[in-house]
Amino acid sequence: MKRFFLIGLLALGSAAFCQDDLPKLPAIEIGIEEKLGTIVPLDLQFITLEGDTVTLGQLINKPTILSFVYYDCPSICGPFQSGIAEVIPKVGMDLGKDYQIITISFNPLDSPDKGLKKKANFIQQLTEEQSNAWIYLTGWQENITKITGAVGYHYKPTGLDFAHPSALIVLSPQGKVTRYLFGISFLPFDVKMALIEAQKGLERPAINKVLELCFAYDNKSRGYTLQITRVVGGLTIFVALIVLLVLIFRRRNKTAKS
Repeated sequence: MKRFFLIGLLALGSAAFCQDDLPKLPAIEIGIEEKLGTIVPLDLQFITLEGDTVTLGQLINKPTILSFVYYDCPSICGPFQSGIAEVIPKVGMDLGKDYQIITISFNPLDSPDKGLKKKANFIQQLTEEQSNAWIYLTGWQENITKITGAVGYHYKPTGLDFAHPSALIVLSPQGKVTRYLFGISFLPFDVKMALIEAQKGLERPAINKVLELCFAYDNKSRGYTLQITRVVGGLTIFVALIVLLVLIFRRRNKTAKS
């Protein structure tokens, strides 16, 4: 009876955990598709805040933190960039010497002039060297589509705005994707380890990738909502496995004593 009970729990939990996933086989519409090991297209051209046209290959020569925003974002882009600025002094590595940051606007209508004003909001606590190593770029839709597609960054226009994820994408000096860091604020240790791994060309999956199983992006609220069914299903499976292990160990102990 105990076995049937546990099998039933596992079945129910698995069904609850997976039922929302079955119809979601199409490609990600909004979110991050991890593409570890991918070399970004280094020949893509973008425009600097000074109005110069450069390729990614001309810029990427050290561990690089790549991020995507758009300048008129009314929600997470501001806190996201603030999160980057706040972690820079705490990483324990020199921005400009040990690594750099490249922020690309995925809105082709954004201009370098608007980028200058936006960047000024986030570099007030940085030195001139650090500020110069945080590179803001704008570009053409074709190249924006290629770079976002290459790193698995999926966003969607919603009227005059965009629904989009929030993540840092860490690149090696050769332009290889080695790590994703999700969120709008970041732990200094996580960023430092990601940069050290990038310098060595080591690929590491994101630990908090599991959050995608528990949260889904809500276009209306432009935020992430908890998926109760998935969480309950996952917990059911976890508890059932624990109970099963306890029963197995108890049975073995009884057998050993007899």
